[in-house]
Amino acid sequence: MPLQFDSLDAILNHGFDTVIDVRSPAEFAEDHVPGAVNLPALDNAQRAEVGTLYKQVSPFDARKIGAGMVIRNVATHLDGPLRGKDGAWRPLIYCWRGGQRSGVFRTILSEIGWRAETVKGGYQSFRRLVNRHLYEVPLPHRLVLLDGNTGTAKTALLPRLAARGVQVLDLEGLACHRGSLLGSMPGGQPPQKRFETALAVALQGLDPGRPVVVEAESSKIGRITLPPSLLSAMWSAPRIVMDVPLQARAAYLARAYREVIADPEVVAARLAPLRRVRGHAVVDRWVALSQAGALEDLSLALMVDHYDPAYAKSRRIDERAVLAVVEAAALDEAGQERAADAVVAALGRL
Repeated sequence: MPLQFDSLDAILNHGFDTVIDVRSPAEFAEDHVPGAVNLPALDNAQRAEVGTLYKQVSPFDARKIGAGMVIRNVATHLDGPLRGKDGAWRPLIYCWRGGQRSGVFRTILSEIGWRAETVKGGYQSFRRLVNRHLYEVPLPHRLVLLDGNTGTAKTALLPRLAARGVQVLDLEGLACHRGSLLGSMPGGQPPQKRFETALAVALQGLDPGRPVVVEAESSKIGRITLPPSLLSAMWSAPRIVMDVPLQARAAYLARAYREVIADPEVVAARLAPLRRVRGHAVVDRWVALSQAGALEDLSLALMVDHYDPAYAKSRRIDERAVLAVVEAAALDEAGQERAADAVVAALGRL
């Protein structure tokens, strides 16, 4: 009988040697059980072909042709990545709904002698556990927001806090985006489902009895939308506010975003949407500063003309208690270390 997992913790701590996702590469790329390997029963083209046969010809013909494809693909996997597995190896197999693809795969592996099992409901059952974790029940975690204007090194402080034993949740790291028009990262952002899986796993690994520091964010990071349970917890969480002089922020931002703002073409393209908001003259001045290589001046102008006014308008101070204000005169290595120590001290007063 297929195995049923009733909690996210149960499926993440499944106890098998390998989790095999037999869905197509495209399905796997969108999201998958953490740690799973992709050994497709049908590749992308084959899945599309079988689906077309199912709708346009008959389910029988689709299953017959699909079965041959699956068997040949399993044989390829046996001659390839599974060739070195010994008799004690225990795989857990899943497909989209826990149906034929995983069933055929398991039957073949079981006939060889491996103790293979399948997941009841397949990936969809795992997805329901993630949804329940993020959309249906309140988060039990004690969040503390690390807040402050753009350029106050909030993201850079998170690993320094983690090194001091503080629990942190790096949303921008999970979303692969730094949360602004200039915030794109190499490789782009993950699909929404894959982000949510990574977020659920990260939350699962945190102790609800201890504070969790998370950077203050809006409801979206790039094109990723934060789930309502997390947003609700963030909006009611106390804040530690970073207070840094404007010039120190400009110097930090110029260093942190150098690979982006040093390229005038990138600056022009990414800031183009702000022409309707800030006006052509303002954006033209930003682009000119980039062309002149005046990166600190550009950073300063972006904060004064755009980021600080937008931040002041959007933040919800009235709904969040201020636990502490951390003042930092500079955000070089030593300044960030002092700021991290101050944040830890503030957390100690909770």
